[in-house]
Amino acid sequence: MSEETKVPQDQQTPETEQQPETQAGQESPKEPETHSSKKEKKKKVGELEVLKAQLEAAQAQAKAAEDRLLRTAAEYDNYRKRTTAEKDARFNDGVSFALTQILEILDTLDMAANAPCADESYKKGVTMTLDKAAKAMEKLRVEEIPALGQPFDPNLHAAVQQVPAAEGQESGQVVQVYQKGYKLGDKIIRHATVVVAE
Repeated sequence: MSEETKVPQDQQTPETEQQPETQAGQESPKEPETHSSKKEKKKKVGELEVLKAQLEAAQAQAKAAEDRLLRTAAEYDNYRKRTTAEKDARFNDGVSFALTQILEILDTLDMAANAPCADESYKKGVTMTLDKAAKAMEKLRVEEIPALGQPFDPNLHAAVQQVPAAEGQESGQVVQVYQKGYKLGDKIIRHATVVVAE
């Protein structure tokens, strides 16, 4: 058997001579490999570009979502501030309305407390009532407008009379208060009715 497989060199057929060429031919497919590796590189570059585009699109979407979120948060904060201000304004309007209904009663009690009276217990009761009213107004943040001895301010005072300035008084100074004025924060509930020195 081994003799049959060994073929002398001079008897070699063209088939047996071609074997080394095919072996050499097997080594030559390097060119197609480089061609296929170029295709793979191009494919990978294409995939990379697609991934970059997807990443940029995702980043743009994230930026847009963040922008919408920030705008929504700002709008909510503005809404909250606006509703708080409106609520405070409604509360102040309610307090102002209620107080304007009660002020005439307080004025009458104030006159009664300042009037001469023989019954001390009566006067004490009126004074205690006025003190309780003052504490209630303080809780509601209602302040009396300072008037006596102050320079006349048309935003706070309503002048009903002018009198000649006495010695030591300046022109335009409030010398007498007919009716107390009140304010709630910056809102005037009632102007102080005053007499002003000329």
